[in-house]
Amino acid sequence: MTTDSLGNPVSYRDQAAIAGLEATVVKLHGYQADPIADIDAVLAEHPDFAMAHAFRAGALATAADRAFEPELLRSLAAAEALAPQANERERGHIAAARAWARGDITGATELWGRTAMEHPRDLLAVQLGQIGDFMLGYSHMLRDRVARVLPHWHRGMPGHGFILGMHAFGLEECGDYARAEASGREAVALNPRDGWAVHAVAHVLEMEGRTGEGIAWLGDTAGSWAPGNMFAFHNWWHLGLFHLDRGEIAEVLRLFDEGVAGGGFGQALELVDGAAMLWRLHVLGHDVGGRWSRVMPGWAARIEDRVFAFNDLHAMMAFIGTDDQAAQRALLASLTRAAEGEGTDAMMAREVGLPACRGFAAFGRGDYAAAITELLPLRGKANRFGGSHAQRDVLSWTLVEAAIRLGDRPLAEGLLAERLAAKPESPVNLGWARRSAALAERHAA
Repeated sequence: MTTDSLGNPVSYRDQAAIAGLEATVVKLHGYQADPIADIDAVLAEHPDFAMAHAFRAGALATAADRAFEPELLRSLAAAEALAPQANERERGHIAAARAWARGDITGATELWGRTAMEHPRDLLAVQLGQIGDFMLGYSHMLRDRVARVLPHWHRGMPGHGFILGMHAFGLEECGDYARAEASGREAVALNPRDGWAVHAVAHVLEMEGRTGEGIAWLGDTAGSWAPGNMFAFHNWWHLGLFHLDRGEIAEVLRLFDEGVAGGGFGQALELVDGAAMLWRLHVLGHDVGGRWSRVMPGWAARIEDRVFAFNDLHAMMAFIGTDDQAAQRALLASLTRAAEGEGTDAMMAREVGLPACRGFAAFGRGDYAAAITELLPLRGKANRFGGSHAQRDVLSWTLVEAAIRLGDRPLAEGLLAERLAAKPESPVNLGWARRSAALAERHAA
């Protein structure tokens, strides 16, 4: 039986082709550019390599961007044509990518998860499954899907650092910050170019309010992970959050211009971070100049070609930032149609996406009471439309500001008590607290 270097069975028997696929998979693990170009080079010489087609399909599917759908479907067609000669592991990958393509993110994630349990050194299946968990908001599965295979890995094995980085992120999302930080730092020590592991540690520092350490961590490691990294825009976004918390607005805008916007917003994940950064500034009343116009076109092109509701909320931010009422109405109509359907995205739209977009639209037009009515009930279930705790914090961020602007002192104080319990020294939280206290003084007067 032919295997790769980790012992995973491969139906294709050309060792040079297998080595080429493995090198490409390593790039995906580290989010190094450009795995699609690299796998295309492998397939140009080995067009009958089923697992290479399955890899390409999985990578394109989990980008969660309808712009890649034609290429995803092309890879799926090629992989499915070769499925009869593929092995069970490879057919698991093909089936997962097909499930994702038809909108069944939950089913796809479980198929990759089952493949990983049957082949615990199939790091690609672990990674794609964890991406699915992230998009589904399955915090515990972000940790447990990786924990299932950890006994089969040990120091010195190729890819060991990547599995540690994945586990670190899952631990962080479950609130196990000490273990998450230790695992993430170990992963980065093994491979300083592992942008995902760097990001896992950044999440810990964000959640614990360790702003200065976060700035130092990302700044000190950037020389290793930033060059040629397809995930760099997100780590720059994290660095921007740290500076935003300290009120260093000029630095936040510089990071937007040079880091978050560095890829030109060609894919949805970049657009998410661009909109999320500008929205936080917008809510706090900072002038972002013409920067909304940089993210607006990408979102406008995706109103109908939507993938999942988490993205839609960030599109709404851009439409509010540019005061495009027609785009706001079109997005809400698209979401309403989606919510009436079936499948993963329909659930996300019904449960969180549609009310969240209505709430943000209300905030944008100054109807803070309506914004609170829509957004407050979402706090306990916002995980249902995916993302991380740090990303979903935008809901709390917007709610606090809405409560203060409305003059709802009890709500503002309650929401701030939550935030200050987690981050008692956050300058942003303390600034809100001062404004909330001013409400009480006005009420007393």
